[in-house]
Amino acid sequence: MEMFVERNSIVRKIWGNSDTVLFIFAGASAEFALNKAVDWLYYTGKLPADPLGRLFSTVGYARKIVFASTDQANQSIDFIRNIHTSVEQSREKAIPDWAYRDVLFMLIHYSITSYELLETKLSDSEKEEVYNVFYRLGLRMGLKELPNNYNDWLPIRDEHLLQNLEKSKFTIDLFKQYKKHLGTIRFNLLLGVQKLIIPKIAKDKLFKNQITLLKPIIKVYKISKIIKIDTAIKNLLLPPNYKNQIKEIDIQPKF
Repeated sequence: MEMFVERNSIVRKIWGNSDTVLFIFAGASAEFALNKAVDWLYYTGKLPADPLGRLFSTVGYARKIVFASTDQANQSIDFIRNIHTSVEQSREKAIPDWAYRDVLFMLIHYSITSYELLETKLSDSEKEEVYNVFYRLGLRMGLKELPNNYNDWLPIRDEHLLQNLEKSKFTIDLFKQYKKHLGTIRFNLLLGVQKLIIPKIAKDKLFKNQITLLKPIIKVYKISKIIKIDTAIKNLLLPPNYKNQIKEIDIQPKF
């Protein structure tokens, strides 16, 4: 059976670890909020009503693709595209192709930066591998103007950041929703992670104070993984309603 992502791929390692997945979506949650097409996330009302639920729903879809056969992954990608097509038909307006690319670019960027922050630097070939997985996902989605490789993608990514980010009323409201659903302590941790991981252009738009105390804490957390107390720490930091979903991320599918 042909797999969409090879069994020994670095992408499986990244997306099979709850730490890196949570950092991926910490970064993406900030960039989503700044995106000029964020109004699309408000059209159905699902994201602001339940941002954590939407997070784990998205994680579920991503893992269905990363840990699936090529046929199963393509079915999941087609399903995602059909959902967006239905929303477009309901609104009688098309989601801009650049907005689709922005989301894809977030997954590429934060997959790499999250793993490098929490684990180790990726080689050029591993970065290319990450890019190729999401490149194929984008092609299946029908996205246009995707660079053919990682190096060609880097300047395009920078161009997208310059053109497509702005702080709006939606940005402000989304961060209010994050705080409401996370609570003050967890929300401040989210902000700390975002300051570590998002591009400078996004930090400049979001934060007047860009100082974070999380760097030394992350070093301590890496040590805690070695001595096996990281699960206890995560249980303290994460909302109780989502602990089971987080545990499931660390369970590697047997195929």
